[in-house]
Amino acid sequence: MQTIAQAIQDKAYELGYEKCGIIPLSMMHEFEGKLEERTRSVPSSSGFYERQKRLIDPTKTYPWAKSIVVVAERYGQYKLPSTLAGHIGRPYLYDARINEKTEEFQRGLLLDAYLKSLGFQTATERKFGLVGLRWAAMKAGLGIIRRNNFFYTDSGSWVTLYAWLIDEEMTLVETNTLPSCPEKCQRCITACPTKSLSAPYTMNPMRCISFLTTFGGRDLPHEPLAKSFGACIYGCDICQEVCPMNHKKLSDEKEFPELLALAPFLTPERIMEMDEDFYREHIQPKFFYLSPDDLWKWKVNVLCFMQNNYQESFRPYILEARSASHEKVREMANSIIF
Repeated sequence: MQTIAQAIQDKAYELGYEKCGIIPLSMMHEFEGKLEERTRSVPSSSGFYERQKRLIDPTKTYPWAKSIVVVAERYGQYKLPSTLAGHIGRPYLYDARINEKTEEFQRGLLLDAYLKSLGFQTATERKFGLVGLRWAAMKAGLGIIRRNNFFYTDSGSWVTLYAWLIDEEMTLVETNTLPSCPEKCQRCITACPTKSLSAPYTMNPMRCISFLTTFGGRDLPHEPLAKSFGACIYGCDICQEVCPMNHKKLSDEKEFPELLALAPFLTPERIMEMDEDFYREHIQPKFFYLSPDDLWKWKVNVLCFMQNNYQESFRPYILEARSASHEKVREMANSIIF
């Protein structure tokens, strides 16, 4: 006889999720210790991990919560416009968390509706989650966390995780057969341009390019690590791209909704030419880590790119930016020596 847990998993697979598991909240008890361990290993990250403590005990907000339904969804099948390769991280380009036009977003609505149809009280948060998603997914057997700190399924690390709280205790743990990282492999650590990865399973988010080019660093003109950003403008995939466990895990089977049309506007030159109205209407809703008033941050990121990859065609954009309205854009432009 099929259990309710099995019915939920079957529905998730029917909808197109790659993996689905269910764990009681009690299986998350080690998560708090892991956060504390991270803080001890990298004390300068204490502020970052302090904010993550909201994920430790969801019953403070949802006292009825008893279990977590966690799913993994592959995004590694989407085409990457050549003009964006190496400049903008894939998770941001294929982000479907708030994009209602994507099948991923609609899939989440359908699973939520299914859980409610079974009589469950549910809660979810698509942007940043209500629990430690990677830890929950690992405990549910969906995959493993590798040395670069990313979560891997059979599709490599090119996956997004979502979770729902429900008001009934149940367990359905998947069986994964993924091999561990090779014992002596240091590729992700060696490749990290800013040494955010300093040891296996350890990172300093305050040194991470993805953090510093999105919701993190607000003073890039004075950031010593900026010279190490290379070609990155928004986000970074380097530690995932060099990982042997991601070999042949990317494909180009599908077009991500609207990305091909948006790509021409995300070149360095077009970002420097962009006005506030276009940014607020077309760019910010997709790249929501930055606010509607943060076009200046994109321009500072691009100026950093132009400094690290200087070519003579960038000169007019840099010179014009020296008289920009935002102080940080002016500072970044004035710091560039031809």
